[in-house]
Amino acid sequence: MELNGVEIEDTFAEAFPIKIARILITGATRKWALVAAQETTGFGTSVIMCPAEAGIEKVVNGNETPDGRPGAYIQICTFGYKALEEQLLKRLGQCVMTAPTAAMWNGLPGAEKQFDMGFKLKFFGDGFESEIAIEGRKAYKIPLMQGDFIAEHNIGAQDGIAGGNFIILAENQMAALAAAESAVDAISEIEGTITPFPGGIVGSGSKTGANKYKFLKATTNEKFCPTLKNKVEGSLVPPDVNGIYEIVINGLNKEVISDSMRAGIKAAVRVPGIKKISAGNYGGTLGPYKFNLQELF
Repeated sequence: MELNGVEIEDTFAEAFPIKIARILITGATRKWALVAAQETTGFGTSVIMCPAEAGIEKVVNGNETPDGRPGAYIQICTFGYKALEEQLLKRLGQCVMTAPTAAMWNGLPGAEKQFDMGFKLKFFGDGFESEIAIEGRKAYKIPLMQGDFIAEHNIGAQDGIAGGNFIILAENQMAALAAAESAVDAISEIEGTITPFPGGIVGSGSKTGANKYKFLKATTNEKFCPTLKNKVEGSLVPPDVNGIYEIVINGLNKEVISDSMRAGIKAAVRVPGIKKISAGNYGGTLGPYKFNLQELF
């Protein structure tokens, strides 16, 4: 099938289960909410080497936050709850509590799994902390040089999905980049998902395992490398394609990932020079979730 004259390959994206915590970070201004959110989600592109996958889900205005200030929802993702609790304590303590004017709130108050992160962070107050209630939420005031840091008692987490994806094949690198940027912008409007790679875009799409260096669990996906299209057997790069980017999506459930893939692909194919949309799958070795590209439409 085609969408806006661009081939949508009859293939699927393969994704895997993950644990996701969702946090709302607020600040005195949108800038400072985003500074804290960006710091907290740093070094969070891929669980291949990072201790977590993380990203900014959406930015909200003060009428959507407990303290009436602008904020940003973020997601932090790991394979297990024990690792997730460790990442939450480190990232919230070192990147949110240290950020000018920041406060932290539970992004999944209805989730069955709750971590008492605010309770743990309150001990930084060295006995000067106090318990408060804001908009019915149990929280703590932790005295700092700048004033009080507000931390909600619980941070919620749940089962989620990581690795939803699609691959943009274009006539050159800049066309592929423009399409990928448009796709990320469109996905940012969908609640419940993140694109954890730098700027939401994967420049180094990988395959599971290795052909030569067996000690690595992931290596370059040579069949999607434009500079290797005439050098490797079974290359998936058409002759007129010289630039490829991948978009990887994590989310709270299959529905929001499907919505994000659909929105991202629709945005990408509007950019001139896009030749094809494909997806990454590894024959079931990566995970149990399959998102068929054509079925999205």
